[in-house]
Amino acid sequence: MGTPVNIIVGSHVWVEDSDIAWIDGKVSKITEQKVEIQTNNGRKVVANLSKIYPRDTEAPAGGVDDMTKLSYLHEPGVLENLKIRYELNEIYTYTGNILIAINPFQRLPHIYDAHMMQQYKGAPFGELSPHVFAVADVAYRAMINEGKSNSILVSGESGAGKTETTKMLMRYLAFLGGRAVTEGRTVEQQVLESNPVLEAFGNAKTVRNNNSSRFGKFVEIQFDKQGRISGAAIRTYLLERSRVCQISDPERNYHCFYLLCAAPQEEIEKYKLGNPKSFHYLNQSNCYELVGVNDAHDYLATRRAMDIVGISAKEQEAIFRVVAAILHIGNIKFTKGKEIDSSVPKDDKAKFHLKMTAELLMCDADALEDALCKRVMITPEEVIKRTLDPESAAVSRDGLAKTIYSRLFDWLVDKINFSIGQDANSKSLIGVLDIYGFESFKTNSFEQFCINFTNEKLQQHFNQHVFKMEQEEYTKEEIDWSYIEFVDNQDVLDLIEKKPGGIVALLDEACMFPKSTHETFANKLYQTFKNHKRFIKPKLSRTDFTISHYAGEVLYQSDQFLDKNKDYVVPEHQDLLSVSKCSFVAGLFPPLKEETTKSSKFSSIGSRFKLQLQQLMETLNSTEPYYIRCVKPNNLLKPAIFENVNIMQQLRCGGVLEAIRISCAGYPTRRPFFEFINRFGLLAPEALEGHSYDEKVACKKILEKKGLKGFQIGKTKVFLRAGQMAELDARRAEVLSNAAKTIQRRVRTHQAQKQFIALRKATISVQSLWRGRLACKLFENLKREAAAVKIQKHTRKYHARKAYKSLHVSVLVFQTGLRAMAARNQFRFRKKTKAAIIIQARWRCHKAASYYKKLKKGSVVAQCRWRGRIARRELRKLKMAARETGALKEAKDKLEKRAEELIWRLQLEKRLRTDLEEAKAQEVTKLQNSLQEMQNKVDETNALLVKEREAAKKAIEEAPPVIKETQVLVEDTQKIDSLKAEVEGLQDLLKTEKERADNYERKYNESRESSEQGCKKLEETEKKVQQLQESLTRLEEKLSNLESENQVLRQQAVSMAPNKFLSGRSRSILQRGGESGHLNVDVKPPLDLHSPSMVQRESSEVEDKPQKSLNEKQQENQELLIRCVAQHLGFAANRPIAACIIYKCLLQWRSFEVERTSVFDRIIQTIGHAIETQDNNDVLAYWLSNASTLLLLLQRTLKASGAAGMTPQRRRSSSATLFGRMTQSFRGTPQGVNLSLINGGMNGGVDTLRQVEAKYPALLFKQQLTAYVEKIYGMIRDNLKKEISPLLGLCIQAPRTSRASLVKGSSKSVANTEAQRALIAHWQGIVKSLGSFLNTLKSNHVPPFLVRKVFTQIFSFINVQLFNSLLLRRECCSFSNGEYVKAGLAELEHWCYKATDEYAGSSWEELKHIRQAIGFLVIHQKPKKTLDEISHDLCPVLSIQQLYRISTMYWDDKYGTHSVSTDVISNMRVLMTEDSNNAVSNSFLLDDDSSIPFSVDDLSKSMEQIDIADIEPPPLIRENTGFSFLLPRSD
Repeated sequence: MGTPVNIIVGSHVWVEDSDIAWIDGKVSKITEQKVEIQTNNGRKVVANLSKIYPRDTEAPAGGVDDMTKLSYLHEPGVLENLKIRYELNEIYTYTGNILIAINPFQRLPHIYDAHMMQQYKGAPFGELSPHVFAVADVAYRAMINEGKSNSILVSGESGAGKTETTKMLMRYLAFLGGRAVTEGRTVEQQVLESNPVLEAFGNAKTVRNNNSSRFGKFVEIQFDKQGRISGAAIRTYLLERSRVCQISDPERNYHCFYLLCAAPQEEIEKYKLGNPKSFHYLNQSNCYELVGVNDAHDYLATRRAMDIVGISAKEQEAIFRVVAAILHIGNIKFTKGKEIDSSVPKDDKAKFHLKMTAELLMCDADALEDALCKRVMITPEEVIKRTLDPESAAVSRDGLAKTIYSRLFDWLVDKINFSIGQDANSKSLIGVLDIYGFESFKTNSFEQFCINFTNEKLQQHFNQHVFKMEQEEYTKEEIDWSYIEFVDNQDVLDLIEKKPGGIVALLDEACMFPKSTHETFANKLYQTFKNHKRFIKPKLSRTDFTISHYAGEVLYQSDQFLDKNKDYVVPEHQDLLSVSKCSFVAGLFPPLKEETTKSSKFSSIGSRFKLQLQQLMETLNSTEPYYIRCVKPNNLLKPAIFENVNIMQQLRCGGVLEAIRISCAGYPTRRPFFEFINRFGLLAPEALEGHSYDEKVACKKILEKKGLKGFQIGKTKVFLRAGQMAELDARRAEVLSNAAKTIQRRVRTHQAQKQFIALRKATISVQSLWRGRLACKLFENLKREAAAVKIQKHTRKYHARKAYKSLHVSVLVFQTGLRAMAARNQFRFRKKTKAAIIIQARWRCHKAASYYKKLKKGSVVAQCRWRGRIARRELRKLKMAARETGALKEAKDKLEKRAEELIWRLQLEKRLRTDLEEAKAQEVTKLQNSLQEMQNKVDETNALLVKEREAAKKAIEEAPPVIKETQVLVEDTQKIDSLKAEVEGLQDLLKTEKERADNYERKYNESRESSEQGCKKLEETEKKVQQLQESLTRLEEKLSNLESENQVLRQQAVSMAPNKFLSGRSRSILQRGGESGHLNVDVKPPLDLHSPSMVQRESSEVEDKPQKSLNEKQQENQELLIRCVAQHLGFAANRPIAACIIYKCLLQWRSFEVERTSVFDRIIQTIGHAIETQDNNDVLAYWLSNASTLLLLLQRTLKASGAAGMTPQRRRSSSATLFGRMTQSFRGTPQGVNLSLINGGMNGGVDTLRQVEAKYPALLFKQQLTAYVEKIYGMIRDNLKKEISPLLGLCIQAPRTSRASLVKGSSKSVANTEAQRALIAHWQGIVKSLGSFLNTLKSNHVPPFLVRKVFTQIFSFINVQLFNSLLLRRECCSFSNGEYVKAGLAELEHWCYKATDEYAGSSWEELKHIRQAIGFLVIHQKPKKTLDEISHDLCPVLSIQQLYRISTMYWDDKYGTHSVSTDVISNMRVLMTEDSNNAVSNSFLLDDDSSIPFSVDDLSKSMEQIDIADIEPPPLIRENTGFSFLLPRSD
């Protein structure tokens, strides 16, 4: 592909590397045929010019999903594309219609869930991202549409994921063709459940895989005419029998042996098993357990799978008995016997295992020993019994084990096929082939020879298919392909299978001669094929030989070819086991036919396998094949490791590179016209002139201008020969280089001119600055002089002000001291006075507190005894009530009891609080009075003391004699002393009273704090009581409604057949009532005839009993109303006339209050007949408006009546409860008032719409009307979804005109304007549909609340559809496509703006997922964004899985920029791994919500009050006197 013309200095190329297969670099020097390359890792490599390949520098950063889209289709390009996609967790890639699947070695549940299967169902092949579901879907669609059988071939080496891929294929086919309802298990379930059984007995751990299939499997899934699975058959090929007896470290034997050793203990004891290390067939390897696998759990899972596929318990027991017998057979060791060349069991242990084998196989132990140690030779004269030496006996033992296991595996396959069943009438099938891949090990034996022979056959079929696909592509594009050669491997197949003279024929011939050995066989091969180009004789070996396969040379060791090719059963073994007492074992070895017994014809494994392979190829040739190539990325079996050399070998073995060679032989590069022009249009700009040009002609002009030959121009694509793409890229690089040089020259000129101008400008600026500096210095001097004068002035002013302030402060200090002295004297006096008052207050407080505590203690004791008495009485009543009522009553009674206790406690707290406040107020009053009395006494004492002193002074002054004066002094002194003593006593008493007052004050503060806390608790208790009352009210209202509905349904069940117009909600209530036993009419609970509620109910029934039947006039009026309503009556002032007329008539006729009426059913039937035409949105909107308005009127008018809403037992028990009595005592509510009035009174419209106690028919009518509102709403929403769904599929991806416009340039403004109009045509179609739909709803005056709900769900549907399509189609995750969708979303935003919030509501917010995803696509500089910025700022709504998907699928087709950095991708992958480990990883796709997003209460709260007084009746009933009440009345 690389030629000297294509490779120049500076070209980016691929060069071979021994470590990583291919490495990229840049050409630094070319010398004749030698090229010097500077690799990206810094090395210099010299390579031959013919051994390097050009590298596409403009390839998408995330790779391409179909490798036929690669610009350079060669080995390094394919490898690099697979590596890029694998690093992004894109494990599937197409090569044409061939799927390459790379094993991720980790769980990726989000790409295999049911939602993903739904997305791929019916999707065109290649439209969505590559997936195994897409291959299965296209095979299924081809079978259904064309009636032709198909086959899916899954191949790959061990560990590549073939088995898992096959499981996914069968899961998807079962999803497409599974039966809806069948008896027992379906065919597809049995096929899927057969996998664990076959894996247990046919899979084993190998060096490369922990669960390697050691057999080939072809599953034929049969379909009937309707495309449903009707039968299936499983064929198996070449089970590896030698593994039963011989394994190598670190491999394991078949899983079933280890599962049985890990079985429950009773099973182990039953079969005398133990640790796997104790068995010879298992301990040849040191590997006994697998990481992450629980053999005991898998054993039980295998037993369950056997149950599912139809294997009985008896057969299962026999199967595992045979498996245990094989393990015991392996432990039978032999030693030399007494006779020459004889053998006997070695020791007691060997004899034990021999005995156990005989017991398990139910045969004679001696006969078993003879069968293993002796041979019978039949001659014409006599029968000779020959003994075997120990080595031959061991070979005989292993042969028996292999034969038994092989027969057991074949029996399992036949049993599974019999259990599943085949459809003899099926004419179409899909076959899934899961077969071993090409194998080449250090030691390759007969198994590898057969496996590689199979792969050679399949490769020939694959080559023919690829060549056929190439022919179809060329024929479709109408180009000449007659000279293209076909690559064939028929010579290798002839070497192996040709008769006579092929390797298989020579092997059969050698096996028929007893004296043949592997050496003679090898010599025969050397002589026969010495001149064959595909057969090579090694130089250093006499028994090995090499075959040159399509995938490379393989060296085979012929040592065991003869033994492994023999497929006959030893007659002694046959005779022994055919007479076993176990019917299962005897069935594995049926008696041979006489001619077979008499003739000793040889049976060959190779010939039988060749026959099976021939049958398989005939089946494949009769079907249309689809290929899946599984690839194992590394031998460590770990995720995120991509080994280039290993994968190249697998691609070579899988035939992918062979397919590339076939493509390269023709036209490996094929590009659609618009892509070719987009890339190479600059090579011939004159070909693109004009507004409209022919793309085909333009492509031809470009190629002819560059002188290319050999290309072909198809109908839609350009086909280029190998190397021509590189030549065009070289020419393109040359044109771009010249353009870059021109741009550089102009830029450098511009920069030099700009630098000169800047230098001149800087010079002028420096001069200006210098002159300004001189002027500044002069100005600075003048400024300093002025500043000095000002400083002196301010300094003098400061000193003067400071002296004044000092004097002023001194005066103030002196004045302050004098005033403080006077104030302190006054304060001391007031303090003494206050202390006396406080002492008195505390003493009185202490007395009041003591009295309060005694009173409180007595009250608490009395309350406790009274509550206990009431509680015991209530307990007896509750126990009696519990026997008669159900779970709803118990819940209600508990709630009532709780509410009663809370209300009682609330009242008690209020009462105590009131008493406490009154006691406190009285005590404070008493304390104040006593304090006032004490103060009065002190004042009187002081006054008395003053008077005494004045009297004493007067007496002293007036007394003339000395002796008398002395007596007076003595008396005064005694009075003074007594007064002083009294004052001191008063002071002591004051101190004690002060201390008591302090104590009382402290206790008062504590009681006040506790009182405040009590108040808070009381408020909280009041809130809880209020909430409980509200919840109790709602429960009673719901209970009354439910019981009234049950009563209606009971009556209907007794008297008439169910109404076919019953709503879904009514039916569900009927079912619930029937299940819970509420429809038992005969059950009559006992009545309390003396209870007040019973008396009240009887009186209310006598007083308010409505009329039970209508007269003929009323029936005529009803008929006239129904005929009138069936017409389109229109609207009056935005109010639906029909709904208002119906409501006024029902209210006038008191239909809501009668026990029986047919008017409700007739109205419902009228609505049902009117909406039968589901496609007429105008009719649906009209009835939605009427039904919602009528429902609103009923919601605000009807209330459940006490007698209708409650059974006698319910009414008796509720009125007799403590809560009923408490309600009466606290609120004075009359008994029997229904609690639904509490909620009903809160709604609007009560002042104009009177409340009516509704009976059963009215309540049922309300629920039926609710169901019809929801049904009509859903029909309208679904109609709009159907209308816009086709447009959404076109809106997610921009048409090709947008890409072509990028090539045509921006100068053609007219063309661009037309292109813009064409681009958003689909979006405008959606906007037009939305606008038309909104006008329909508005013209029919549908409540804005319902309109908002409809558009909110529609926009949510748009968001889901666009977002899911974006994540599933890589071509949509481009920059230009993001701009296209962003423009479309802007159209929707503009529509929401015009529709206003009244009708659009939060619809625009429903598009948050697609808006943020598109915002991410069109944002620039993505590599600079961190994960935190992306997940929190740009796309906060999107999950990590969604961000990872968009980031890895993004490609910039406009500017060539890259997605986010590799660090961000790595962090996302870590977070996704953590999510998957925490089992919360969900699908990255969104689900559409089709539920009803509102309730009747929501609708009622959202709609305004409706005035129906002035509604004019329609002409049909206006003149009828029976409807005179409908006429508006003047005031």
